[in-house]
Amino acid sequence: MTDRYLNYLSREHARLEHEIRLESKRPRPDEVLIARLKKLKLALKDQMQSWASDHASSDRLTA
Repeated sequence: MTDRYLNYLSREHARLEHEIRLESKRPRPDEVLIARLKKLKLALKDQMQSWASDHASSDRLTA
């Protein structure tokens, strides 16, 4: 993954967080939608952490 892709993942993570906040503030929030958005957000976070871990290990190998 490139830094550009990591930036995309970060923006998407923030967008999902915003959607979750908006839905939670509604008078009758859709709990199923919130759960789905949270799962997507967690998957993005896992991808970002995996990229950071892979990137850090490759940096150690080249140093």
